[in-house]
Amino acid sequence: MQKGLKNRSAAVRPDNTGSGKMQSSLSVSDSDGSSFAPLVVLELAENTEAEAITWLLNRIKDKQQNGGAELLVEQLQVSGQDEQKRSPKVFLVGSTWQRLLSGAEDVGLFKEFYDGTMRGFTYANRENFKDFEGDGDGFLSIAECQYIIKHELDTLRAKGEEHVPGYPKVKLYPGKSVIRRLQSKGILVQCFPLHDKEELKRLSFSWYRKIKLSYQPLDDIRHYFGEGLGLYFGFLEYFTFALVPMAFIGIPYYLFAWEDYDRYVLFAVFNLLWSTVFLEVWKRCSAQLAYRWGTLSRKKAFEEPRPGFHGVLGFNPVTGREEPIYPNTKRQLRIYLVSVPFVLLCLYLSLHVMMIYFDMENWALSIYDEDPNFWTSVLLFIPSIIYAVVIELMNLLYRYAAEFLTHWENHRLESSFQNHLVLKVLVFNFVNCFASLFYIAFVMQDMVLLRQSLATLLITSQILNQVMEAFLPYWLQRRRNKKVHKRVKRMMGDKELPLVEQVQLESDMNTYLGTFDDYLEQFLLFGYVSLFSCVYPLAALLVVLNNITEIYSDAFKMCHVFKRPFSEPTSDIGVWQLAFETMSAIAVVTNCALIGLSPQVKAYFPEAETQLILTVVAVEHIILAFKFVLAFIIPDVPKHIQIKLAKLEFESLEALKKKKMLEAAEIPKTDK
Repeated sequence: MQKGLKNRSAAVRPDNTGSGKMQSSLSVSDSDGSSFAPLVVLELAENTEAEAITWLLNRIKDKQQNGGAELLVEQLQVSGQDEQKRSPKVFLVGSTWQRLLSGAEDVGLFKEFYDGTMRGFTYANRENFKDFEGDGDGFLSIAECQYIIKHELDTLRAKGEEHVPGYPKVKLYPGKSVIRRLQSKGILVQCFPLHDKEELKRLSFSWYRKIKLSYQPLDDIRHYFGEGLGLYFGFLEYFTFALVPMAFIGIPYYLFAWEDYDRYVLFAVFNLLWSTVFLEVWKRCSAQLAYRWGTLSRKKAFEEPRPGFHGVLGFNPVTGREEPIYPNTKRQLRIYLVSVPFVLLCLYLSLHVMMIYFDMENWALSIYDEDPNFWTSVLLFIPSIIYAVVIELMNLLYRYAAEFLTHWENHRLESSFQNHLVLKVLVFNFVNCFASLFYIAFVMQDMVLLRQSLATLLITSQILNQVMEAFLPYWLQRRRNKKVHKRVKRMMGDKELPLVEQVQLESDMNTYLGTFDDYLEQFLLFGYVSLFSCVYPLAALLVVLNNITEIYSDAFKMCHVFKRPFSEPTSDIGVWQLAFETMSAIAVVTNCALIGLSPQVKAYFPEAETQLILTVVAVEHIILAFKFVLAFIIPDVPKHIQIKLAKLEFESLEALKKKKMLEAAEIPKTDK
């Protein structure tokens, strides 16, 4: 896993002068003549004032004790025709190896100790960490190096400046993040990490270039893209394998019990058990990955205000710094008086569209009844296909509206922004995608139509998602710049791009917006499988096939369509874990209700409908109680990892006691 930077063009090894010595031809020299390999690209606006550029570069290069980032930076030299077409205000940022190691301690990086435990890295104790050899070359992964540089840039703070030089209206105050301020004002256009061509080629070959039935190289993915994407692909792989038993059981149900809806009771029972165990086992898998990658025990970094956050300048009692203050009461009023009514209005429109869909279904059915033939039988599927396309369009439009509203609510922290956005999107997507199925199942009680609608919605949404997520971004990128496309093809081949062309190529690529849409797609697929798959047993098989293609398309997308994202150190899938657990609880209610509606169960209560309802409710409560008991019994973290974490905590407490005893022993000597 620890390939490090030995073959990385951006590797920086300290020489005797400490300035850094390159291992590859892909390098630049800073103003002091020191060679370094670029790790991160900063692109400023074309009309950026010269004094602002000089000030920013000096702050990046300045020593840490003077409030600088102490990084290496140099302007990208663009010459010839490209200089007339593009902004030359692109800067390459790198670092000495010693600075990266000290930065690893600053960000609280966890690495494997010589005894096999994961511990917080300290520069003074570096020799005791596994895989630290010589000067430490290869100790840090590529993603970790770029994350450290991003952290140092983000924590670059204003000192005594009242405004950005050359921009009197762009105010600064002590403690304000310089990079975030420049981003919010459009002076800094983009900041992204560079791809490593050799590492990318190796990862592509082991990941998606060969069609094979095997596990993904999760450690290599994490090594190159960081823990956030590593966990997403780990979850995608786990979800796909977990669906295989459901798919195998669903095939004979589809082939031999298609029209016998009495038999779906057994499949619904299995569905309940599967959805209960699925997420509990994933927690353990997630904990193992997070511990191996050093993020399970890692403390979360103190969150800075979002770049778009605004308010009246005030005093933060926690940090002791000046920053914008926005009244929480005002934010709550915006949420409850504007956002909530807007979401409710959108839900109403979604339900209205659903009723139009049912009118279309009745129209198609009436035509079929009048003249049953091949073409009228095909017509029966047209309303569901149109409705599935409309659902995807409504989801897309609502997503833009939800982002706008959440920005307008002016949340201070990125985590708060993401939580409110996820809540808005999940509520609407759940109602928009599943309301028609609930109506068919429990109001119309038409299992034939439910099966047909579920199959059509699932297949259509999968096709649209593949087009929107894989083919469309690549096609748009190709159409936007044919020259860039040729360079992509060259980058995928054996030839090596010059540094200038590589930077221009990657700056033109689309920006990856995170795993939000990827998790959302899996959430909806999980809903299709867990809620109603007992009436359409092939749902699990279709999702397995979809996820296999999803793995390959997402891998290609990450490697060749989008800019390389910065690493996101994370120990779990965050708020999405709660979302999947909520869907799993709803699945219990849905499957119990479907069991209660089956003729097989109704036969036991021929004249006692109330007793049937009470029995179904009682069984549903018992299963929900079983879910919570199971969640309590199955530990989220495996026992051997719990022991290692407890051992580390014990040793930390003992070291703290010893330190206090030594300090107490030194006090009398000082008094004498």
